[in-house]
Amino acid sequence: MTSKVAAFFDVDNTLIRGASAYQLARELYRREFFGVRDIAFAAWHAGLYTLFGESLPRVAAVRRRALDVIAGHDVAELVSIGEEVYARVLAPRVVMGTKTILDEHIEDGHDVWLVTATPAELANHIASRLGATGALASQAEHLHGHYTGRMSAPFLHGKEKYNAVTALAAERGYDLEASYAYGDSLNDVPLLQAVGNPVAVSPEPRLRRYARQHGWQIITFPSSRRRLMTGIGRGVKSASLAGAVWAAAAVVRSLTRDR
Repeated sequence: MTSKVAAFFDVDNTLIRGASAYQLARELYRREFFGVRDIAFAAWHAGLYTLFGESLPRVAAVRRRALDVIAGHDVAELVSIGEEVYARVLAPRVVMGTKTILDEHIEDGHDVWLVTATPAELANHIASRLGATGALASQAEHLHGHYTGRMSAPFLHGKEKYNAVTALAAERGYDLEASYAYGDSLNDVPLLQAVGNPVAVSPEPRLRRYARQHGWQIITFPSSRRRLMTGIGRGVKSASLAGAVWAAAAVVRSLTRDR
């Protein structure tokens, strides 16, 4: 029987330039989902991250504040905002080199999944627009169409990407040794380790070194690593600090890319 092959793609700076959730957060701020105090909170934790590195309590604090921001809001509203943000902001940021690889996997009959800490409301839409099979993403709990302020599944970051991919493979019968994964950050190592064909895409320096040490394929698309700038500092991929679009956490993504 022919093996069932899948391809798994990280999103931020692998498939889309910059932090996708940050763009959504900008729109949420414009619509007054959150305010200056939330931004100050995010900036404070971004500064602590820059000085002292990542810590689980800090990650939890940022995520808690972010979930509090969307508690009670309508899920359909967030989905609609995500669709608008993709069409207006994210579509032009798609890394065409990575998109070509994604299209080739589809043409070869492989299932294609996005694996990202970005909220499911945005990740699912990105997957749909790019023709992917679906998305594994961070899930905020909702009840009767409104957010509860809690996560319904583990935050999809680091080893949780590995867990999500292996669980999906068991469910769908994917041969992971024959499958592919694409990522740009050291945080994507667990995702890349889940498959037999890992590919570092325009990797940040630490992942580049790791990929070379382990004989992984490296592909570079110059446009994919164009970074976002903010009034406070250089944008950073902070899947390690937050993977939810909801407000403050998304702002932190723009402030602290764990490079």
